[in-house]
Amino acid sequence: MPYPDPFYPVVDSIKWVERLTKLGVGTIQLRAKELDDAGALQLVSDALAVTKGTPTKLVVNDYWRAAIVAGAEHLHLGQEDLSEADLGEIRKAKLTLGISTHDDAELAAALAAKPDYVALGPIFFTTLKSMRFEPQGIPKITEWKKRIGSIPLVAIGGIKFEHAAEIFAAGADSIAVVSDVTQNPDPDARVRQWLGLSAEAA
Repeated sequence: MPYPDPFYPVVDSIKWVERLTKLGVGTIQLRAKELDDAGALQLVSDALAVTKGTPTKLVVNDYWRAAIVAGAEHLHLGQEDLSEADLGEIRKAKLTLGISTHDDAELAAALAAKPDYVALGPIFFTTLKSMRFEPQGIPKITEWKKRIGSIPLVAIGGIKFEHAAEIFAAGADSIAVVSDVTQNPDPDARVRQWLGLSAEAA
């Protein structure tokens, strides 16, 4: 399977990691904010214990030190995290690295770090966090993919299952999904829908 998988849910708790791992999700990002070092290490360690021995790959958002100490294999950094992270230590630990981008300057910064994938967002309006960037729109996916070439492109931000075919067609290799799973009235059924499409995309 490609990395990250075409369906790439982003969640904020161990309970969600457990639930999605049991459903057979291939790549899960754990994004929990405002933790101190000890809390981050505990969370990452607990999440890795859940995914150990399963096909699920756990991507740690932000907490690169905890990811290294806990023995994680995959990391995702936003631009602020990227500017403060020790890329040498991250590479030494053999972590894969995904990086968020929103504009030309951020894309340049991301590419300089030689990422394993680039994320573009928000594609659509999202209420999950306050964004200083306007929605990028689907045409930007095609533009970004042309610019990054063979590096996998992850689309994120306000994306629902109904948008997926159009977003893959525009050039995205993977779709990161948050509220369409975590705020769905039937998350398990929604995940199975995504996994069915993900198998086709792969």
